[in-house]
Order: sequence, then C-alpha cells, then structure tokens
Amino acid sequence: MKMMPGVSRSVKKDGNIYYRASITFHSKHISLGSFSTEEQAHKAYLDASDIINSEKNYTPDDYFDAGCQSLSFGKWVVINNFKNNGIYIKTPIYLKKNYFNYYISEQDMLVFDVDDLFYYSEHTIMRRGNHLFVTEYGMQVNIASRYGIRNFARPGTDFRFVNGNNRDFRYENIEIFNPYQGVTAEKRKGGVCYVTRIHVNGNFTVGHYSTIEEAAAAYNKAADILEKKGVIKHFERNYIEEMPAKEYIKLYNSASIADKIINY
Repeated sequence: MKMMPGVSRSVKKDGNIYYRASITFHSKHISLGSFSTEEQAHKAYLDASDIINSEKNYTPDDYFDAGCQSLSFGKWVVINNFKNNGIYIKTPIYLKKNYFNYYISEQDMLVFDVDDLFYYSEHTIMRRGNHLFVTEYGMQVNIASRYGIRNFARPGTDFRFVNGNNRDFRYENIEIFNPYQGVTAEKRKGGVCYVTRIHVNGNFTVGHYSTIEEAAAAYNKAADILEKKGVIKHFERNYIEEMPAKEYIKLYNSASIADKIINY
C-alpha cells in the first residue's frame, strides 16, 4: 500500500506497527521522528516542508507561534538551524556568531563556545536536577568537568559564572578559584591559608597549608590513609597539573596530616 508523502511503515519487535516521518533537504535525509499513525507522521512531514519552503527564517523562539507542534522541539531547532545557517547538526543546536545555543527543551537553553561545537554535535545533553551530563561509553559524564568544575564544587567558593548565568558555559564566563577537591582558601592575617578537609561521617580537618598544591597533596594522602584503614568510600583524588612526579612525591610525603586521620 502506498504511503502518504514523507512516511514509511515500520514494525516493532512485538509486532506493533508504527510510522516514521522523514524529509530530504539539500541532499540530506532528515528523520523527523516516529508516530503511532500515518496521518501524524505525514503532518510532521508537511510542517517540515513548510519550514524549508517558507520565505521567513524562523528561530527556536518561534516554535509555538508557528504552530508546528507535530514536530518535536528538538527537530524544529535542527531543521531551522540547517536552513538558516547551512550546517546540518543532529543535536538541538542553533548557531550564533562565535557561539551556539544548545536546547535541552524550549525553556532550558545552554550557551557554549564554538570550540565545543564538534563535541556537542555528537553528544546529547541530559539534565537531572542541576546535574548536566552526556553519555560516553555507557557512562554518565558531568559536562561541568570539561570546564574545570569538579563534582561537588561550591559555587562562589570554588568557581563562579562571571556574568551570573549558570547556563553560560563559554570559557570566558567560567572562573575557577579552586581546582582541587577538599581544599578551601581562607584569609588569615598576612595572607591566605589553604585548609584541607575530608568527609568521612562528617568533615575532618586534615591540616592547614601555605600553598594550594600542598593542600591538594595532603587530601590525597589523607584519602590513602583512610582507605588503608578500611574506609569504603570513593575519594576523588587531586591531580596537580604541570608538577613533576618527583616533586609531587616529595610534597606528598612531607604533608602533615591531623592525628584524627592517622588514628582513625
């Protein structure tokens, strides 16, 4: 039986029939989604055709006004970005000058530098509460880690978004105060002191140190001590960039650790 334009018939593993919609634009075959009826799939095809053939260049903000809700919002973004900017991207990205917007939903938009375009054109961003992640090799990866923001980093203490917008991940908008786990800079008379704390059924103070690198190494040392004593917990270790191994070992060995940790 001949299908309506833009529609193909498919069968699920359980034997149920469903319908796929697709359209070809600039020699690119674009999937528009799956639908329970042939009529729904054809409507999605017609809406996509209207976008492509319209003299108006729609933007993601026009979704509801355009009345094309037979298309998912993500597909709306993809098609309009392709038409307006000439680049097909399978994820819901809309290109701007020197940056791009990534739409998790109509109300949830993230901003990235164009340098990240290749990565996010291949990775779908998902949100769970304030946790933004992509899937790599079957594992969830927090996207904040790409920008030096550690898991459990404290906004305002360990990092900040310069313009106050925590959805703007452009590199110039992210300022890292403390790149290390368990370390806090505290002002003291005559300068700054770095305090290391580790959490084991409450926060334990590991020690006070004159440099942030020593404080970071002390956290690693405390974690090693606690794990050797049978504490079953995954402590995220600190990696001190650009420090030779011999220098790190010397720093690690000389770092003083509180007796409460040693005698835990």
